[in-house]
Amino acid sequence: MSRKLAVLLIFLALFSCASDPARHRAVTVPDDAVLADLQQRTFRFFWDTADPGTHLIPDRWPTPSFSSIAAVGFGLTAYGIGAERGWVTREEAAARTLATLQFFLDAPMGPDPTGMTGYKGFYYHFLDMQTGTRFKDVELSTIDTTLLLAGVLFSESYFDRDNPTELSIRQAAEALYQRADWTFFLARPPLVSMGWTPENGLHTYDWHGYDEGMILYILALGSPTHPIDPAAWSAWTATYKWESWYGQEYVTFPPLFGHQFSEVWVDFRGIQDAFMRAHGIDYFENSRRAALSQHAYAIANPGGWRGYGENMWGLSACDGPLDGTLTIDGRSRKFITYGARGTAPAWTNDDGTITPMAATASIAFAPEIARPAIMEMRRRFGDHLYQRYGFVDAFNETIDFDTPVKMGHVVPGVGWFDGDYLGIDQGPIVCMLENYRSGLIWNTMRKNPHIVQGLKRAGFTGGWLDVAGTRSSASATLVGAHN
Repeated sequence: MSRKLAVLLIFLALFSCASDPARHRAVTVPDDAVLADLQQRTFRFFWDTADPGTHLIPDRWPTPSFSSIAAVGFGLTAYGIGAERGWVTREEAAARTLATLQFFLDAPMGPDPTGMTGYKGFYYHFLDMQTGTRFKDVELSTIDTTLLLAGVLFSESYFDRDNPTELSIRQAAEALYQRADWTFFLARPPLVSMGWTPENGLHTYDWHGYDEGMILYILALGSPTHPIDPAAWSAWTATYKWESWYGQEYVTFPPLFGHQFSEVWVDFRGIQDAFMRAHGIDYFENSRRAALSQHAYAIANPGGWRGYGENMWGLSACDGPLDGTLTIDGRSRKFITYGARGTAPAWTNDDGTITPMAATASIAFAPEIARPAIMEMRRRFGDHLYQRYGFVDAFNETIDFDTPVKMGHVVPGVGWFDGDYLGIDQGPIVCMLENYRSGLIWNTMRKNPHIVQGLKRAGFTGGWLDVAGTRSSASATLVGAHN
């Protein structure tokens, strides 16, 4: 289907929907057009909501909020997608990218508790949108800086043309990555601490598996200036839990974001570390099994939540309706606002709240269950759930009656719907849709020498990695980066 035809079909469907008093109900649009529209709307979240001065991305919108540096990393990746899809020009995307990188290069760095954006090449988890400095007393975050730097490295490899703007992007990206001092966070070597604050120093807990920290160790191992010891990867994988859950055997982590974030940027298909070689799969297949397990859990629906089923599933970190307990159909039900939701043998947290991100960002792993879920959510809830920037963050069909909620709103007879979009949930949607549709991010990051180095130092072999070049042969994507 041509892009023009897809847009026309979407317009006609939405026009007819707008004239229908029951417009929150069914909207029939071809599947590919729905995916294209969803991806473009989600891209616009990053393009439209960035602060015009700092270029920071808000943690949530439209509720006023601070910036999440992880959301900025997703945003930097989204800019390349927007250029590739023609939603903005390459020149516009490059200019926005360079301005964002330049902000982080120029931002104040130091150990003082106020007025700083970061320290040791790392950045505070949340930043004031206008000033770009530390928000309240949040931590210098290793994982959120990692997700920011993943977007930085994507920019480095995507903007590979020989012109002043793209050359400056590569130079700025390389400078940002090289100044990140991973060794500063080795409170208990070889593992990496989760963070640091000026008030209390390094956190007393480290990143150990399995979760979104996988990409942290890859970037820390790949550093050309401050790398950690390869023993960190063995220490990381030593804490994995290989378990059987809802018909699947895999390394478990309850919320799906832990299976998605690293795979936004790293193509794990066909490459294995020692742990995965011993189990005969790769991390891509592991994430696929996690999605299949959650799908089976929703069908079984052990908690008896309304709406769960074949095409209505997906637990991850997201917003929720309220913090408290309600009696529904004679049963006491506990709900939370923002929090991690998920399921695994040792831990399940499920209050009937589904985030569309969970299924949508699994589309690259398991399209046969993700695509129908996207279509059903769009069809069943219409503009209660699907709005200006695509799917709002979360919904809950169990609360379908008038009751006070802390966020969002209740549509009687339908359910509770969030009123916000979250940057760290919008990011996996736009990015994993692109990996599913074209493989753009994966193919781009295969060329990045730091990703290649990090994977090899972690002991990965096989597939595309065996034929990937060394840093010198991959430097074609980094022309002038060190000049």
